[in-house]
Amino acid sequence: MSLDNRIAVCPGSYDPVTNGHLDVISRASAMFDRVIVAVVNLPSRKGSTLFTAAERVSFVANATAHLGNVAVEPFSVLTVQFARERGAKAIVRGLRAISDFEYELELNQLNRGQAPDIESVYLMASPKYSFIRSSGVKELATFGGRIDGLVPDEVARALQERISSRRN
Repeated sequence: MSLDNRIAVCPGSYDPVTNGHLDVISRASAMFDRVIVAVVNLPSRKGSTLFTAAERVSFVANATAHLGNVAVEPFSVLTVQFARERGAKAIVRGLRAISDFEYELELNQLNRGQAPDIESVYLMASPKYSFIRSSGVKELATFGGRIDGLVPDEVARALQERISSRRN
């Protein structure tokens, strides 16, 4: 990666964005000149989302507004294609557990086959966030569990509202 092109993409569904995601994004922003948080419109692995792409982009943008080198965009193409179109030379992903590693290893091999010039960079989850998954946060919220400290306040409010409206 040349010093004049230190752009990274942090792809994900961010449904919803968690404090673990934000930790990885923040740490990536310290490593790269520019970080583009790429919010997938419709994740193939997870099917439908609780929040629209526009809502998820807004949540991430609001939570990262203090990071001057972070931009947030939706995308609907291969991650490596999105990265190439933005001039990125790295894809940054977080790892929490061995199960994440197995999935990411396979994904990395597929990405390298498509774009060998784009590197995958993995950041280990900070210990205080290593247990947080978006699906776990949604499950806690669904059954009335406390989600403060797991997601930004704006996301916690929206999640509670969305779940309440689905019950009615």
